[in-house]
Amino acid sequence: MRILHTADIHLGQIIYQNYERRDEHDHYFKQLKKWCLQYQPDALVVSGDLFDIQQPSAATKACFNQYFAEIHRSCPSMKIIMTAGNHDSASRIQADHVIWDMAQTVLIGTSPAYDAQEGWEQKYIIKLPTGYVVALPYMAGDRQEQWQHLLHCVETDNIAHLPVVMMAHTAVAGLDLKGHDFEIGTLKTLSIDQLGEGYDYLALGHIHKPQTIGHQEDAMTEEVTYPAPVVRYSGSALHVSCDESYPHTVSLVDIDKHGGLVHIKQLRIDQLRHFYILPEDQDCYTDAEAAIADLKQWAETHRSGYIRLKMDYQVALPSNFNQMVYDVIDAYHDEIRYNPKLIWMGKPTAQEGDSNRPKIEIAELQQMKDPMHFIAQTIDNYPGLDLEELREAFEEVKLEMKRKDEN
Repeated sequence: MRILHTADIHLGQIIYQNYERRDEHDHYFKQLKKWCLQYQPDALVVSGDLFDIQQPSAATKACFNQYFAEIHRSCPSMKIIMTAGNHDSASRIQADHVIWDMAQTVLIGTSPAYDAQEGWEQKYIIKLPTGYVVALPYMAGDRQEQWQHLLHCVETDNIAHLPVVMMAHTAVAGLDLKGHDFEIGTLKTLSIDQLGEGYDYLALGHIHKPQTIGHQEDAMTEEVTYPAPVVRYSGSALHVSCDESYPHTVSLVDIDKHGGLVHIKQLRIDQLRHFYILPEDQDCYTDAEAAIADLKQWAETHRSGYIRLKMDYQVALPSNFNQMVYDVIDAYHDEIRYNPKLIWMGKPTAQEGDSNRPKIEIAELQQMKDPMHFIAQTIDNYPGLDLEELREAFEEVKLEMKRKDEN
């Protein structure tokens, strides 16, 4: 069985609240289509975070349709299997599944209910001529019994000992979190045994660094072979911050038989724009004039990329410093893109109030639609706040927005 494993595409992302990434996704999908044609996998599996926000624009949805329809037309016999991540709206993904079924494409948005009725398993088990794919989207809470039940169902049916792939969008113990800097919130991890037994390859999404759990020393090795089972993050399609300084890849996976050997080939993604932290040749800038002068020289040489600046904590920046940076990069027509959140060097590590930051699981935080839900969970951080008064104010805002929509 051969699969292409990718995840965390984040279509529609607006980075640094200013820059859309359509051309970068175009560049990524050209490579993905090329690899599908070149390697002819039995399935392309996309393990969550298809979109960057739960309500993507019509233009972003059109791009999604165009990208995957084109891949299907290029490889009509290849199964495409996509699951929702914590950035996605589960119900919106699920709503489109009937149409995509006609294009050899499986969309799975909603997770099984805790009290799912008999026969619920069939939705999540895709049987291919060469093996099985158990496809699960992002799921909150402890679902160990459901994970294992699905794998038992496959085991009962798998009399030919075909390979078994399972998809999930979650964080597991032992992972390398490099590139994920959570200022608010925490990351809840599951132990590997909580995900059940009986798969040969667990195709994970949620973490952006390509890695095989238990084999971090091989994270950037181009080709490796391990005995099943193997647990792997393919990594995200695009870099999303300067902290993601590692290569990003798509995983080409070959499994010879159930319980056999798993061969992984990392296909390195060529990024249209790279991320840079300036200065490149010293710890940080010690004055604003030096930073701007160095930026001008860097821009003339590179002419493209995302930049973030490191400043000495003692530097007193002029109030228009960010505008000075934008004045430099404006000449490059959006090819040079600036993260205005500076990296302060020498700043004390323990800031006042850090210990009082809310500890909410990051995926739950990303799923929150009602600001009152966040405030209610962090009310201890707002002494004197009248929760009922705030709730009434939010309700008035909702009613006003509804009246505007009706007009």
